[in-house]
Amino acid sequence: MFFGSIPALVTPFAAGRVDEAAFRVLVDWQIDEGSSALVPCGTTGEAATLSTDEHRRVIALTVEVTRGRVPVIAGCGSNNTAHAIELTRSAKDAGADAALHVPPYYNRPNQGGTYAHLAAVADLDIPIILYNVPSRTITDISVETMGRLSRLPGVIGVKDATGNLARVTAQRLACGEEFIQLSGNDDMALGFNAMGGVGCISVTANVAPKLCAEFQAAMRQGRWDDALALQDKLYPLHAALFSDASPGPAKHALSKVRPGFPTELRLPMTEPSTSSRAAVDAALVHAGLA
Repeated sequence: MFFGSIPALVTPFAAGRVDEAAFRVLVDWQIDEGSSALVPCGTTGEAATLSTDEHRRVIALTVEVTRGRVPVIAGCGSNNTAHAIELTRSAKDAGADAALHVPPYYNRPNQGGTYAHLAAVADLDIPIILYNVPSRTITDISVETMGRLSRLPGVIGVKDATGNLARVTAQRLACGEEFIQLSGNDDMALGFNAMGGVGCISVTANVAPKLCAEFQAAMRQGRWDDALALQDKLYPLHAALFSDASPGPAKHALSKVRPGFPTELRLPMTEPSTSSRAAVDAALVHAGLA
C-alpha cells in the first residue's frame, strides 16, 4: 500500500494562517504528477508550529482533496504520549490511511520508554509507520526495539532517516521482509532501495514530483541505469533543499516551479540565505525544472 515517491508536504501560509487554497492546489498537483501517497504534518510541513486545530485541519483537508486517489499518511508525532494518541485518533477519524510517528523528542526516554510510547499509538486501530530521525529527536529507535514494535499488529513500517544504509538490512532481518522500509533521505534513496527499501518519504518530491515518481518507478521495475541517471539529475536539488533550514529552500523552489506559491514560513523558521536560494536556483536548472 505504501511505496514509491511520497512527498512530505510543505504547509503553505499566508498572513500567518494556513493557505488552504494553495494547499488544495499542491495536493492535486502532487497526485497528477505521480506521487504514490502523501504525508501532511511532517517535519517539512512545519508541524511543530501548527496548533492542534490547524494540525487536524491540514490532515482532514488532505484526505478531503485526495478523495481516495492515493493513501494519506498523517504526521502525528509528539513527545507527549497523550497528545500523540489524541492526534492519531483525530487522523483516524478524518480518514487517514496511516499515521507517522517519531519517538519522543527532547524527553530522551530509554528504549523501554520509546517502545511504550510507540506501542501506545499502535493500539488505536490505524496502521503506524515509525519515523526514525535521531538527528532531530536525539532518541534512536534501536534495531532491537524496532523488531519488538514490528511484532505489534498495528506497526507496518518505518521511515528511516538515520543516514545509515546498513540499517535497511539489519531492520529487514529484525522485522521481516514484509516490513515496509521507506527512506527519509532523498540523496540516499537509490542505495536504500537497492538494499530492500520500497520508496522514499521525500522533501524533493514537493518540487519535482514527476521526476521523483519516475525515479522510484525505475527502481521498482529494475531499471537501475535509468534510476542512476535520475539520481544524478536530482542530486544537486536534494543537496540544495537542505542548504538552509528546511523547508525554507523547498518553499523557495516551489515558488520557482509553481509561480505564486507562498514562501511564508513560521518562526523560528526564516527565509533561506542568498547562497541557499542561489543553490536551489542552479539545481532547478540542472534538473531541467527552470
